[in-house]
Amino acid sequence: MMMIEAVRQTKTERGEKPRSPFTRWLRRHLPMGLYARSLLIVIIPMVLLQSIVAFVFMERHWQLVTQRLSAAVTSDIAAIIDLINTMPPASYPDIETIARRQLGLVISLENGGELPMPVRQPYFDILNRILSDEIRQETQLPFWLDTISSEDNVYVRIKLDGARILRVTVRRNSAYASNTHIFIVWMVGASLVLLLIAILFLRGQIRPILHLARAAESFGKGQKIDDFSPRGAEEVRRAGLAFIQMRERIERQMEQRTTMLSGVSHDLRTILTRFKLQLAIAGDHPDLQPLNQDVEDMQSMLEGYLAFVRGEAEEDVGTLKLTDVMTRLSAEAELHGKTLTTVIEGDDDVRVRPNAFTRLILNLASNAYRYADTIHIEARHGQRWLSVTIDDNGPGIPERSREDVFKPFFRLDEARNLDSTGTGLGLSIARDIARSHGGNVILSDSPLGGLRAVARVPA
Repeated sequence: MMMIEAVRQTKTERGEKPRSPFTRWLRRHLPMGLYARSLLIVIIPMVLLQSIVAFVFMERHWQLVTQRLSAAVTSDIAAIIDLINTMPPASYPDIETIARRQLGLVISLENGGELPMPVRQPYFDILNRILSDEIRQETQLPFWLDTISSEDNVYVRIKLDGARILRVTVRRNSAYASNTHIFIVWMVGASLVLLLIAILFLRGQIRPILHLARAAESFGKGQKIDDFSPRGAEEVRRAGLAFIQMRERIERQMEQRTTMLSGVSHDLRTILTRFKLQLAIAGDHPDLQPLNQDVEDMQSMLEGYLAFVRGEAEEDVGTLKLTDVMTRLSAEAELHGKTLTTVIEGDDDVRVRPNAFTRLILNLASNAYRYADTIHIEARHGQRWLSVTIDDNGPGIPERSREDVFKPFFRLDEARNLDSTGTGLGLSIARDIARSHGGNVILSDSPLGGLRAVARVPA
């Protein structure tokens, strides 16, 4: 929460406008992966285009064809009604024959009948709506229509003069564009084929980016990267080459710093050895005591230099058992006469640089041993992060100085003087090791009343 508030304050200071609720909702519900977002970029326009085409086709073409077919059928029915009204009853069989052969209509005439109750039609039945409008306008007579009882036929009943009912059976394809679904099937089928091609193409384009992301993540954790080579599109290759050059510059810089510190420490150690030899020859004169103390302090500082160099040395990633580290910490706590409790949650085996990570935990624990009587260490190994929390009941560190104590050779002169007998490199080395694993070390108040140190690295 504190990190989120800091980000918000930084954005406010830069004058950026806060995101709208819709933007925040969109960010929460949209996928975060590049592959998923690329698919959405392809799928959404395709779906929108198909929806617009289908809507225009349904509203314009399909409705127009259905309306013209229904108008033709209704004109034939109206012509049959005119023949019935004008011709004598003896000619009705001939009218039925003409309707069946020439018009494709099956008709019959009933005397003294009534129209049945209206059939409940679907709301979106375009045939029922258009055919009803055409019959109403063309005949101006009461009628009954059924378009759902049969898949092949449409049934019409029209009430004529003299309580006569004209029954008409019409082939559905004569009044309705029934092959429209073929267009929809072809459109959807073609879209699925194109989408499959797009998915295969996107997978090939996204794979080099994912490979680059994994290489950068491994480098951030301090792991070796031997099998990475730039692939894919030109922009991705350029990014891969830039990453390789950056990695080489960082490794050269680390190597140069390590070599320099090692060389300086070695040369100074030689000179200090001469000093100690000369002081030993000079004897135990009281005036030489301050000089002896200075030599001891310089020796301690050199040990800190060498420890810092060892922290920078390259070490392969391996498997470390948390129980082994906790056993070692318990032994040291017993040696110092401290009360220690430990808790391990999750898998006991962790993938880290074993020696460096063990030193990280020992550096943090040694500070707690020096200034506290009760220490609690809890390790949580989750799917993404490994967190080691060290709580103590010591004097703690003022909040304003919690970042300063991570600076090399910084000495705290207040309630809790970390590394009072050392050089001020303990916490610097601990944070450096954590960051080389892609994590960090953070200090805060402990529930025990002292200091809480949390080392958090990717699992």
